[in-house]
Amino acid sequence: MVAISFIAFLLLFVCVGVLSFSKKKTTSQDYLLASQNIKPWLVALSAVATNNSGYMFIGQIGFTYMYGLHSIWLMIGWVVGDFFTSTFVHKRLREVSEERKVMSFASLISEWHGHNYKKLRVLCGLITVMFLGTYAAAQLNAGSKALHIMFDWDYSVGAIIGSIIVLSYCFAGGIRASIWTDAAQSFVMFAAMAIMVFIGISTVGGFGPFMESLNNVSPKYMDLFPDTTLFGSNAVASILFVMGWFFAGIGVIGQPHIMIRFMTIDDADKIWKARSYYYGFYIAFYALTIITALAARLLLPEVDAFDAELALPALAQELLPEILVGLVLAGLFAATMSTADSQILSCTAALTNDLFPQKLSGYKTNKFATVFITALALMIALFGSKSVFSLVLIAWSALASAFAPILILHALNRDTTENQAIAMVVGGIGSMLAWRHFGLNDITYEIVAGITGGFVIYLVYGVLLKITGHNGNKVKA
Repeated sequence: MVAISFIAFLLLFVCVGVLSFSKKKTTSQDYLLASQNIKPWLVALSAVATNNSGYMFIGQIGFTYMYGLHSIWLMIGWVVGDFFTSTFVHKRLREVSEERKVMSFASLISEWHGHNYKKLRVLCGLITVMFLGTYAAAQLNAGSKALHIMFDWDYSVGAIIGSIIVLSYCFAGGIRASIWTDAAQSFVMFAAMAIMVFIGISTVGGFGPFMESLNNVSPKYMDLFPDTTLFGSNAVASILFVMGWFFAGIGVIGQPHIMIRFMTIDDADKIWKARSYYYGFYIAFYALTIITALAARLLLPEVDAFDAELALPALAQELLPEILVGLVLAGLFAATMSTADSQILSCTAALTNDLFPQKLSGYKTNKFATVFITALALMIALFGSKSVFSLVLIAWSALASAFAPILILHALNRDTTENQAIAMVVGGIGSMLAWRHFGLNDITYEIVAGITGGFVIYLVYGVLLKITGHNGNKVKA
């Protein structure tokens, strides 16, 4: 019955994606941007589903299961940072994408002010393919972990199934199919998590016993702030911890697969509607995720007995009737697919519009590029690292470090030379990697160093330009 329920929901997603085929146009602009005619509520649900990756179901639940309530700061910091930057970025991003008639995130960055920064576009395209491909692989790994614990299948099986399903509807309808399936997947994800919260708390005996039992897990488990004495001060450590996730939220605008959603909306003036739906649904879902993880710690207390990232499917298997286990599994798988499909299509856009625009332009070549990128992500999933949490953190921080600073400057109408922009992109990633290499991510999340590094390079480069009297190389398209 578990398998039947699971397969039924997967078929639902495929059908929704295929139905979008009826609305498609055989143009690259429709395949990659859905002709920029998507309604705000669909944009919002798609962005939420894309953001709520396998990381949320697997990595976030695993983190909360192990470390307790202070994981809430991941949500608070993330949402506040995301809200702050999106306030002035989202609308301008949609307006400029239409003005410049661009179809990829890298093209948007390189042509924002009317320039034709070819070297910058190629560099951003390479970064997109490299890190989003890795990110997509992490999603396939997340799905494979769920199927492993549910059916004892080899880890490779889930990755293969997920890649085939994603490819089927992306190939058929492009980003429109991705957005439609994301919306359906959002409802399934929310339903799955809500059921887990209700049954988990009920099994413990209600909300009162639930809270009492959590306080007894360990002396620090329900502390609001992380248990650390960094610099001899818990207050300093807590500020650095929260700051790290605030910067992670800022980094949302550096994620091509999420930002491309807001480029598809039918009217730039409706961005505020999409943002309202997006944050409401996202906060509710994140809160359910944390509560589910806390319930898992009570009902599956053998911390060393299994991989913490498998807490959700293990809990579902323990508590739910088989048909609902299938729903939860489908919700988890939906989270992986809704993110992977977005990342694969963003990589497709980068490959055909940024890396090889002369050789790979056109509707059919975009579709075959999707096949190539899907195969690449699958290979990484099969032969690379199996840790969802670590893969996501590295990819997320790299993309944020590369793109967030320059996009913020663009949205604030600050221009750069091509070399200055390249230095920011490379320096941002370099700062992030150096911070991580020297183990400083134990102090705060490396994304802080990456984004800060990008802005520092912008300022230093600007001073050098003034000193030397150069205006840079601003090449108009």
